[in-house]
Amino acid sequence: MTEQDVLELLQYGEHIHLECKKAETTLPNSVWETYSSFANTDGGVILFGIEEHVKETDFERRFVFQTIKNPDQRIKDFWNTVNSNKVSSNILVDSDVGTCSIKGETIIWVHVPRAKYNQRPVYLNDNPMKGSYKRNHEGDYHCTEEEVKAMLRDANDSGSDGTILDGYTMEDIDMNALRSYRIEFEHQNPDHVWNSLDDQEFLYKMGGYIKDRTTGKWWLTAAGLLLFGKGEAVRERFSNIRMDYIDQSNLLPGSRWSDRITYDGMWENNLYNFMRQVMPKLVSGIKRPFRLEGMLRVDDTPVHKAIREAVVNMMIHSDYMVTGILKIVKSDKGFVFSNPGSLKLPVQDIYEGGHSVARNPHIQTFFRMIGVGDNIGSGFPTILNAWGEENWRKPDLSEDVDLHLVELKLWMISLMPQECTDYLVKLFGAAYNRLSNNEQIILGTAYLEGTVTNTRLQSMLDLHSIDIGHILAGLVGNKMLIPDRKGRWTSYHLNEEYVIQPEQMELTDIQTNSVSLKNDTDKAIYNYIRANGFITANQVLDITRINTQQGANVALGRLIKADLVVMVRKGRHVIYQLKGQL
Repeated sequence: MTEQDVLELLQYGEHIHLECKKAETTLPNSVWETYSSFANTDGGVILFGIEEHVKETDFERRFVFQTIKNPDQRIKDFWNTVNSNKVSSNILVDSDVGTCSIKGETIIWVHVPRAKYNQRPVYLNDNPMKGSYKRNHEGDYHCTEEEVKAMLRDANDSGSDGTILDGYTMEDIDMNALRSYRIEFEHQNPDHVWNSLDDQEFLYKMGGYIKDRTTGKWWLTAAGLLLFGKGEAVRERFSNIRMDYIDQSNLLPGSRWSDRITYDGMWENNLYNFMRQVMPKLVSGIKRPFRLEGMLRVDDTPVHKAIREAVVNMMIHSDYMVTGILKIVKSDKGFVFSNPGSLKLPVQDIYEGGHSVARNPHIQTFFRMIGVGDNIGSGFPTILNAWGEENWRKPDLSEDVDLHLVELKLWMISLMPQECTDYLVKLFGAAYNRLSNNEQIILGTAYLEGTVTNTRLQSMLDLHSIDIGHILAGLVGNKMLIPDRKGRWTSYHLNEEYVIQPEQMELTDIQTNSVSLKNDTDKAIYNYIRANGFITANQVLDITRINTQQGANVALGRLIKADLVVMVRKGRHVIYQLKGQL
């Protein structure tokens, strides 16, 4: 990391992923708690030689830089400890640790990545129950015993749903659900040799029924009971889990929902029955094009497939050993799928696709064999592609480490619907039209989703968190967004009391060196700098019809030649400001 990298991280980075420590002469003991918490949560950067005054808002007063004495020895001490039995696992490589000079002071930086699921928990002092930490908006905290057990379960590649359930037999199976499943199985696999097996043997082949080799007795697995069990048996063994579907679309005044599926004694509440009941309701109202393949009508669409994937993903990735609800909410704006547990993989890997680590691989196999769900990491990209084709807002996948909850929001509204643009133009006036495309999307997200965070925007804009932090800071500085700070975590909402400033003179009225600038592109660039203080070549591409870097440079060159704009170098970056603004 360079000086510029560190300064940008301090000013624009998410502080849930950042920890500053003095460490002038020795490494503080608390560094290992932070190492554990970053590894067990979402990674982060530790900076030694910087003291943070949290209550200060001015950048110069908030961070105090102090030279690390003998930094080579401090780094050696760090490596010696991280490779000792102080911590359970060293997940770092040489390039994760280094030094840099900031304002004449030497500091040490350490990048701690998120540990892989089979490395967690990363704990201290040979004691996972008392030495495991996680990160939240308040800082580092001790993991609870249940959180540690969940990480230990997730570290097992064989999954959690193959567990033998002593005492649960074929008598606990809802035969109507199993028969319905077998009909679907045979339809998808008409020549499969398992079609001729009896129900017990079929479940055994699929991983739903197993023989305890110690006692010689046959019992259901967790997968078998969760998928096909009778309601009483499921609730008896998994009393911590509920299933709930709520339809909040087309609500009448005073109504909380228009339809709901939860346990009411009218159905056997297992996973398979739940999926069969909610799927028709979820896709109701979605247009189905008429198409023939041979003599068969095919009316499935990418959106229908994506919704099925979302339902199945919720089921195969749930942690059925913790208390929670498999919940689906349908509204006029889209769907929300939530399940108990955490993400086994980083969010970025899931968005990229090609990665798949199911918490419940046997349940996944059951669904895959009837044509839904996948085990090669293409499920989430299927959802992304379908939503992209419809030009809807990018799906929002997130986890709440405090509530032990994973949530997927599928918005069935466009990225920037006209009513959203109209509202923002009315709220911010002409200043809105001078914003870059990314700035407009951020404000639109805050309007449509109620709030916006750096993490949410990373999935939407494909930008680094520091770049997004820079944009957010600019919108806050322009009083268009208001930050909501909660410890080390910040979200943002629209400033509904924004005061529109009197418009300044138009560029067409400006004449410099006998050159009248009436070009619409030059006017847009000039007005953007006037409103925001500076512009970059990439931002020129956002606010104009120019689509090449060379074209942006030519347009900027015209303003420089007109003696209106000057080029300024800021570290690694080049920006353009109004002449006389420096």
